[in-house]
Amino acid sequence: MLGVIGGTGLYNLPELTDIEEIEVGTPWGPPTAPVIVGKLGDVRVAFLARHGRNHQFNPSEVNYRANIIALKYVGVTRILAVNAVGSLNIAMPPRSAVVPDQIIDRTVGFRARTYFDNGVAGHVGMADPFCPHLRASILRHARATQDLVEDGGTYICIEGPQFSTRAESNLYRQWGADVIGMTAMPEARLAREAGLCYGTLAMVTDFDVWHETEEDVSVEAVQRVLAENVETARNVVRGLAADDVPECACANHNAVLTHHLAPDVTERLQIVLRKPGA
Repeated sequence: MLGVIGGTGLYNLPELTDIEEIEVGTPWGPPTAPVIVGKLGDVRVAFLARHGRNHQFNPSEVNYRANIIALKYVGVTRILAVNAVGSLNIAMPPRSAVVPDQIIDRTVGFRARTYFDNGVAGHVGMADPFCPHLRASILRHARATQDLVEDGGTYICIEGPQFSTRAESNLYRQWGADVIGMTAMPEARLAREAGLCYGTLAMVTDFDVWHETEEDVSVEAVQRVLAENVETARNVVRGLAADDVPECACANHNAVLTHHLAPDVTERLQIVLRKPGA
């Protein structure tokens, strides 16, 4: 099943039918919103609003662990994450879409970022944080919807909730970052630990503040552009839902190093390590 994590500007999928609203409890607390499961044509799709139904959670307050595992509980095997981002690259202007292939994590430690703690040690590879099969599909469907779609790029994830200073924005450009946002981490890490395919559709709302000839970043500017771009995201969802899904290797196979797990730890990790869709 395809799971969609809706970010700023994408709070629902109105085309879903036969909707069921599922309240999921997890060992890591409640997700930020109920999981909405419905049909898109003949295919079941799950939707979760990252920031809550009323956008009441800032990026540092989102319960990323509960969100990812709640989607896995309802049967999701692959996740499309929709993110609003600023551009650090003149070739990625506002109203374009980027399908990134790399991330730099600049969150500062407020966010719980692993399932492998409190009695268990585990490690997964993060060299390529996005599923290549899912990324290729996102790219194909985005390009079928609009012209300005970039294949690849580095997403730098900052803590927020404030936007960057000009000095920070210019530093991130020197590092080779292309777009900047606040929500791809630890979401991508946790999807990898849970063995789920994960890909991002990054919707560019503005040039970040390095681009001094543009208006400074503001909520008003972001919302204005997002309203124009939401249909691209919805068309990508429609395309992905109908795709044939290749068999992907689970990144969490053999991740756990702890030899003897306590019963409560085993119970907690059961859903994390279970094969997706099982």
